[in-house]
Amino acid sequence: MAETTVVHLLRHGEVYNPKGILYGRLPGYRLSETGLLMAETVAKAVADRDIVRVYSSPLERAQETAAPLAAKLGLDVEIDERLIEAGNVLEGRPIARLVRSPRNYRHFWHPGRPSWGEPYTEVVARMRDMVDTARAASRGHEAVLVSHQLPIWMIRVAAEGRRLWHDPRRRQCALASLTTFTFDGDRLVSIGYSEPAAALLKGRPSVPGA
Repeated sequence: MAETTVVHLLRHGEVYNPKGILYGRLPGYRLSETGLLMAETVAKAVADRDIVRVYSSPLERAQETAAPLAAKLGLDVEIDERLIEAGNVLEGRPIARLVRSPRNYRHFWHPGRPSWGEPYTEVVARMRDMVDTARAASRGHEAVLVSHQLPIWMIRVAAEGRRLWHDPRRRQCALASLTTFTFDGDRLVSIGYSEPAAALLKGRPSVPGA
């Protein structure tokens, strides 16, 4: 029997964003106090697992989510651009006005691509490459990849053989959630989902693009 390898995709915790901005890849958006608590909660929940590598998106919120877990395990956080949030031409604008503003309509002509940002196919390609890298580096053990809602959801639906076009409101990828890929050798055998910080999620919307 081949070795079992587990790759966990961890979405970052809650971000301090009082103005409700679609921050995307913008710098300076860090975890809120609740987000920091979420990161600690996840770290405690998985620290006894056989995790040998911790990777993170270069964005601050992801690195802050990875830090407590890496510290508990005595590991370095390995920064990788492949885990970054999806590109979006609308970043920096208030989320509440994105659809209502006529000046944004020209970006919505092809929701299946999507026309407002990085193509879903490109997101899947870089995330698949990242998962493969982590699986090879942690063969027979486990790895954690801290990323963002859309990239995690894209690699999940692609792995499950579903269409990439989707309703962002229906993504199963809450703040500080874990989407877990289990491999038997190089073969993906299961995909799981859990919310270690579920108690901290009450009343907090899962904002697409965050």
